[in-house]
Amino acid sequence: MATGQIFSRNTQALFYNYKQLPIQRMLDFDFLCGRETPSVAGIINPGAEGFQKLFFGQEEIAIPVHSSIEAACSAHPTADVFINFASFRSAAASSMSALKQPTIRVIAIIAEGVPESDTKQLIAYARTNNKVVIGPATVGGIQAGAFKIGDTAGTIDNIIQCKLYRPGSIGFVSKSGGMSNELYNTIARVTDGIYEGIAIGGDVFPGSTLSDHILRFNNIPQVKMMVVLGELGGRDEYSLVEALKQGKVQKPVVAWVSGTCARLFKSEVQFGHAGAKSGGELESAQAKNQALREAGAVVPTSYEAFEGAIKETFEKLAEEGKITPVPEVTLPPIPEDLNSAIKSGKVRAPTHIISTISDDRGEEPCYAGVPMSTIVEKGFGVGDVISLLWFKRSLPRYCTQFIEICIMLCADHGPCVSGAHNTIVTARAGKDLVSSLVSGLLTIGPRFGGAIDDAARYFKDAYDRGLSPYEFVESMKKKGIRVPGIGHRIKRGDNRDKRVELLQQYAHTHFPSVKYMEYAVQVEMYTLSKANNLVLNVDGAIGSLFLDLLAGSGMFSKQEIDEIIEIGYLNGLFVLARSIGLIGHTFDQKRLKQPLYRHPWEDVLYTK
Repeated sequence: MATGQIFSRNTQALFYNYKQLPIQRMLDFDFLCGRETPSVAGIINPGAEGFQKLFFGQEEIAIPVHSSIEAACSAHPTADVFINFASFRSAAASSMSALKQPTIRVIAIIAEGVPESDTKQLIAYARTNNKVVIGPATVGGIQAGAFKIGDTAGTIDNIIQCKLYRPGSIGFVSKSGGMSNELYNTIARVTDGIYEGIAIGGDVFPGSTLSDHILRFNNIPQVKMMVVLGELGGRDEYSLVEALKQGKVQKPVVAWVSGTCARLFKSEVQFGHAGAKSGGELESAQAKNQALREAGAVVPTSYEAFEGAIKETFEKLAEEGKITPVPEVTLPPIPEDLNSAIKSGKVRAPTHIISTISDDRGEEPCYAGVPMSTIVEKGFGVGDVISLLWFKRSLPRYCTQFIEICIMLCADHGPCVSGAHNTIVTARAGKDLVSSLVSGLLTIGPRFGGAIDDAARYFKDAYDRGLSPYEFVESMKKKGIRVPGIGHRIKRGDNRDKRVELLQQYAHTHFPSVKYMEYAVQVEMYTLSKANNLVLNVDGAIGSLFLDLLAGSGMFSKQEIDEIIEIGYLNGLFVLARSIGLIGHTFDQKRLKQPLYRHPWEDVLYTK
């Protein structure tokens, strides 16, 4: 294993398997410490590429996302730390791949439960190639004021309380990540704080051992004393015992091995970590503490006395002049994330969009307050869904059924109308479904399908003002406006549109009132006296009948009806309905494998 310092203020890492919170915590730590360069150079998210937005202080930055370890290492040759947040199933393979990259020097494996045989292979490869493995089952490590791995030391508040924003004089190593946070706090209370802290992980075979890091700390001039927290199980602590006996460690070591209470149990006990299980007397906490004490480490009589032992050792070094007090620094404020600030009631943030028709925040989406399960269980149809999402209320069944009839009757009108023609030409040009559909929808307007709203507006205005059909039609003529909903290219007075007849029959049977439709029929009688093709068309029928639906249902105020007509709700029915047919024409042309369409010359009048 490499000796000496493994992190610095310039250290950069590659983060494997995107996790927003630990990466943001690393960047917040960087900002707190006054780093000029973020410690996360790139993110590796298999199968994805691009950028991920995060914050560096108040500035929003974009961190590159790479689809492979090789690509990330190539793009960021100065990043020499690999932080692996892969699951235990894939952690070994991705870690080995990273170890084989010449730019990677240190790997932290967060996953717990990595197969021991895989871990042994990683350890062997790392030691052969002079690389460092921290973990598996580790929270990582930290060099105070310089660099931290993932979630090490927890929140910014905890980091500030533990004085980890600037270097102290203590080198700390532990098997437990959770207890590391506890000891950072303890050490900060009784010393000038941590210089570097490492959690080696609780698995049976850690990638690096307690003694590996103690020997490293011994070679770092800024580290004046070491603190070790071991635990029962395994024999890792005995390598530290040997190093102390052989004089390889010249700096004071304060140590405690937790798990002394294990003897109180009649049977063998597992203490959380895979490695925290005593396999005999030598692996007991008592035996390890005794061996460390005899080798020259400062070992208290209990965990409660651990803090006092650390304090006493530090103060002795300070009295001897071996430790110079660390000056405190002024910290920049870390901006609080908007979501947490809103949740805590510290700020009021305006929203950018208002929605009154649907809500997907709960266990299931709701349409106008009606849960999706209710819609399915009650057998609601498309008309019911439209009534909820368009009109924000559950309309009577005769109304929703009328809406469905309108959709069915308007779904298609053959391949020759402008919308279908555009869709067919676009589909035959090899374009995708959405492009083909939109090309057809764009022709909807006053001359093709878009007269429903206009018909409703003008019929309503004329009826409400008490205009006779003659007064209405002639006043429109004077204005130079064709009566919307009247007139057809093909249908005549003696060849009426079957769709209009079906709608009228349904309304006569189910609607409580059809006053607007009857007025439209009276207008039709007058216009037919002028020309045989000035019949009530499907747009006029739907427009007038929708007025009867809104007025007759008793569920809409006059103001709401006026607003519905003004906004253009009714043309929405035609758009929705005709989309069905246009999609069908797209599929039809692609199924038939029709070639690019070219309009025939003989159908064009070429003239000067």
